[in-house]
Amino acid sequence: MTISDRHGFLRALFDKAVEVADPIRSLAAHLPPKPQGRVVVIGAGKASARMAEAVEAAWGPCEGLVVTRYGYGRPCKGVEIVEAAHPVPDEAGNRAALRMLDLVNGLGEGDFVLALISGGASALLVAPVEGVTLAEKQAVNAALLACGAPIDRMNTVRKHLSSVKGGQLAAAAYPAAMLALLISDVPGDDPAFIGSGPTVGDASTPADALAILERWNVAVPPSVRAALDRGSGVIAPGDERLSRVENRIYAAPAQSLAAAAEIARAAGCDVRLLGDALEGEARDVAAGHAAMALAIKAEMRAGDSPVLLLSGGELTVTRRGNGVGGPNAEYCLALALALDGAEGIDAIACDTDGVDGAAEVAGAVTGPATLARARTAGIDAAAALANNDAHSFFGAIGGSVITGPTLTNVNDFRAILIGG
Repeated sequence: MTISDRHGFLRALFDKAVEVADPIRSLAAHLPPKPQGRVVVIGAGKASARMAEAVEAAWGPCEGLVVTRYGYGRPCKGVEIVEAAHPVPDEAGNRAALRMLDLVNGLGEGDFVLALISGGASALLVAPVEGVTLAEKQAVNAALLACGAPIDRMNTVRKHLSSVKGGQLAAAAYPAAMLALLISDVPGDDPAFIGSGPTVGDASTPADALAILERWNVAVPPSVRAALDRGSGVIAPGDERLSRVENRIYAAPAQSLAAAAEIARAAGCDVRLLGDALEGEARDVAAGHAAMALAIKAEMRAGDSPVLLLSGGELTVTRRGNGVGGPNAEYCLALALALDGAEGIDAIACDTDGVDGAAEVAGAVTGPATLARARTAGIDAAAALANNDAHSFFGAIGGSVITGPTLTNVNDFRAILIGG
C-alpha cells in the first residue's frame, strides 16, 4: 500500500482497525468447547448480534437472547436477536432486558451462560430501578451524553439507576457458570465499565452517582434522586453470586491500533502511538495534537519518512450549540481550524462502531484544503464548531466517513499523517 492518496490511505488504516475487531474473525479462538447440558447465550451491545453469529458458527444453533442497536441485527438460527435504540434507550431495550433477566433466573449449577457484551450495552440493557420510569431514565441518559462527563462517570450513574447493570445480570444467573466475552470500548479496558458491567461487580455507591450528577450539573427528576437515596442493587465485587463468572476481554483498541500501525510501517511511515486510552474534550485534544503535528512538520527535512500519529480512546463533547455532531467529527473540525491549512498534514477520526455521536456517520477526514473548501461553500468553520455542528460541516464539503454498521466497537480511531 502507498500513501499517494493520503485520505484513501488513512481510510484504509481505519478499515483495517475495524476488520481485526470483527467478531467473525476474532471470537471463535476464545470459545471453549460447547459445554454439556443447558447452554444459554445472552448479550447486549452494538457488536453483540455479530458475536452471537460467530458463536453459532462455532457451536451451532444455541438458545438465547441478544439485544443490539437498530440496523445491527444478524441472522442467527437459535439465538433471538432483538433490536433497540441507542444511545438513548427505548421500550424495546427495556423489554429485552427484563426478558433476559427472566431467561437466566432459575438456572442451576449444571447450566452454562455465555454472555456477549460490547459497547452500547449501557443504553440497550436499560431496565430502570423501581420508582424510575423509562422516560425519566431516557432524560437522564440524554443529559449525561450532553454534559461532557467521561464514559466511566456516565456508566457509574447508569449502573445505580438500573436493575441489570453493575453485576446484576450475572447475579441473576447464579449458580450457573458464566463466561462473559467482552469487546472493550472504554479507555483503560476496565470490564466494569464496558456496557456498564452487567456481569462485573462494582464498588461504587449511589452517593458516588449523585456526586457525578452534581459535578456535571445534570438535573434529574425527584424520583431519580429518591431512588439513589434508597440505594441500588449493584453487586459488590466479592459477592458470592459472582463467584462462578469469568469476564474476559478478547478484543480491545490496542489490537486495532497495532494492526493499523503494521500497515503504516510497511508503507514507510514512522509510526508514533499516542495511546489507546485518550480522554478529554474533543476540541481540546485536537488543539494539542495540531500543535504536535505542526512541531513535527517544522523539524522534517526533504527525504524524511512520513510520520503517523495514532491514538484511540473516547473523547467527549460538551454540548454548547444545537448542531449535529459527534466527538470524532468535532475533533477533525477543531484540528482543521488549529492547523489552518498547513501543508502536508492530513487526518482521520472515526468511531469503530460506525456511529459518531447520534448520527449515522463514523467520523471525518480533514486536510490542507478543508477550510478552503468550506469558504468556497460559504460555510464558517469556527461557527460550526461553536454550534457543535461538525457533521453538517463535513457533510457539506465531502469530508464525512460513512461506513454503515461495522458490527464491532473498539472505540475511537485517530490518525494524523505528516509529510511524505
